[in-house]
Amino acid sequence: MATKTVIAADNREWQVRRNIEWSTPAMGDEFEHDVDGGRGAMVLILSSLVLFWVVVFVWLPEHVYMPWFYWLAIIVIVGFFPVRWFFRRPWTIVAETQGGYDLPAEHWTGMVRGQAAAREETRVVLRSLRTRATPGHADSPLQPVN
Repeated sequence: MATKTVIAADNREWQVRRNIEWSTPAMGDEFEHDVDGGRGAMVLILSSLVLFWVVVFVWLPEHVYMPWFYWLAIIVIVGFFPVRWFFRRPWTIVAETQGGYDLPAEHWTGMVRGQAAAREETRVVLRSLRTRATPGHADSPLQPVN
């Protein structure tokens, strides 16, 4: 997403952006418990799944008629998890300013899950900057970074 620039209530210029994270970053306490099978496990599972479906259709008798809604059900079942995975990716939201005449530079960052939630949180941050001159609030995912 492109960077959005907003003038805050205290006349500082803030840049707000959001980026999709393709791999979930390990954060704080989660770092040591972050166990990932990696690409090898993904290749093994996907190739096993493809092999299963090939065997099912190869062994299908020649004169068996499959109605169109069976094919539709297969497509929906197979496509559900990749679509869900895509729409539930974590997004990083960053708000930063160079500071002002007597105000320090600030850098706030946070993570939300899902594209709609990221878009809504970006709107909340922009509105908060315009009205209160700070991107975060009490229960905001954005936190100041030193």
